[in-house]
Amino acid sequence: MLADDLRTLQAPLKDRYRTDATAAEVTLSASGTLDEGISCSVKTGQAIAAAGLHPASGGDGSLLCSGDMLLEALVACAGVTLRAVATSLEIPVAGGTVSAEGDIDFRGTLGVSKEAPVGLHAIRLHFDLDTTASEEQLATLLKLTERYCVVLQTLASSPELSATMARA
Repeated sequence: MLADDLRTLQAPLKDRYRTDATAAEVTLSASGTLDEGISCSVKTGQAIAAAGLHPASGGDGSLLCSGDMLLEALVACAGVTLRAVATSLEIPVAGGTVSAEGDIDFRGTLGVSKEAPVGLHAIRLHFDLDTTASEEQLATLLKLTERYCVVLQTLASSPELSATMARA
């Protein structure tokens, strides 16, 4: 996709959102089914992803770890955002990889230590790009990718969360 194609695609959306801010408000959703044993299946587009315990918390490794899925969502979002920003700014990116690592202390989620946090306590996102872009262009690309990546910004801003429970 070329920069002009992206602008043409997004222009009517941006115009609409400028005149009607409520049109830009969208609720994303996901749902899953509690399966046998300690697992949950989540529909991801056209596929079903079965999640279960990580081996460090008792799983056998045959099911997806939700922490890995969180990092995969970050990688996907950051990759798409980087591509969109590079296209928009006409920064040449022939290809590359996006990777994310997250550190977790399983003592927290297993209730072994109240001092150990539950969840990832550090996340590192890295891009290896096949590009002829200048260092200045790469700095801009990284800054804007961080700024506009929905998943990265969600993790960074600690959104308001709530949980409820009901009988089926």
